[in-house]
Amino acid sequence: MDLLLFVLGLLFVLVGLAGAFLPVVPGPPLSWAGLLLLHLTDAVPMDTPFLVITALGAAAVFAADLVLPAWGTKKWGGSPAGIKGSMAGILLALFIPVLGVFGFLILPFLGALVGEYFFNPKKENPWKAAMGSLAGFVAGTLLKGALSAIYLYYFVSIVWQYRTDLFGF
Repeated sequence: MDLLLFVLGLLFVLVGLAGAFLPVVPGPPLSWAGLLLLHLTDAVPMDTPFLVITALGAAAVFAADLVLPAWGTKKWGGSPAGIKGSMAGILLALFIPVLGVFGFLILPFLGALVGEYFFNPKKENPWKAAMGSLAGFVAGTLLKGALSAIYLYYFVSIVWQYRTDLFGF
């Protein structure tokens, strides 16, 4: 049973790392699930504080990834219309998975641009706000990738530490 949990955990951590860069696949939560599966083996003792802290980290990064494009729009001078457009683009990208990563890259950008251009009476610089949305998306992707890579590191470290108990050698 330990070998099955190890293999599933490894699969989850690797898919989680890939999911950090692929749309619709929740990278850090999947990576965390891999850590959980490893701790459910008889060979690796349950480390509740570690699992709680890493779960909170995964949840925080997952949530941050959803709001960073809107935050980027605001920080780069976007109005509430641009922020709403960016958020609408994120929601639209969630429901149109056939667009893949381009949907999550382009739709919040276009949403911020349309929101600024058509619904902001000042119309100062709609492109700048849209670029903020793009910067927020890139920041979220890098954050997810970094956390998923850290979880992969922890997974490998724990496996190495308990390799004798897991594999018998």
